[in-house]
Amino acid sequence: MENKNNLEQQIIETLKTIFDPEIPVNIYDLGLIYKIDINEKSDVVIDMTLTAPNCPMADDLLSEVYFRLNSLETINSVKVNLVFEPIWDKSKLSDEAKLDLGLF
Repeated sequence: MENKNNLEQQIIETLKTIFDPEIPVNIYDLGLIYKIDINEKSDVVIDMTLTAPNCPMADDLLSEVYFRLNSLETINSVKVNLVFEPIWDKSKLSDEAKLDLGLF
C-alpha cells in the first residue's frame, strides 16, 4: 500500500507540471483529473476532462499526460481516458488555483 501511495504522489507531482495552455494553472489544480487508478502491477488509468468539450488543445494535453506519466520508471503502463461526466466547472479548482486566478 505504501508503494501505491508513493506512486500516486509521483503521478500527482508529474500532473502538476502540465499546464492548460489557456489558463496559467496546472491540470491537477484545475480539477481536470477525475480519477487515478493504480493496480498491483503499477498499471495506471487516468480519467480526465477538459475545461470545455471543444478544447483545441485536447489531443496535446492527453498526449502530454500519457508521455509524462509513461516516462516514470515506476509505472508499467498508462491509459488516459477523456471523460465529460461530470462536466467541469470552477468548483473543481483547488484552493491554490482559485488563489492564483484571483477567485478568492
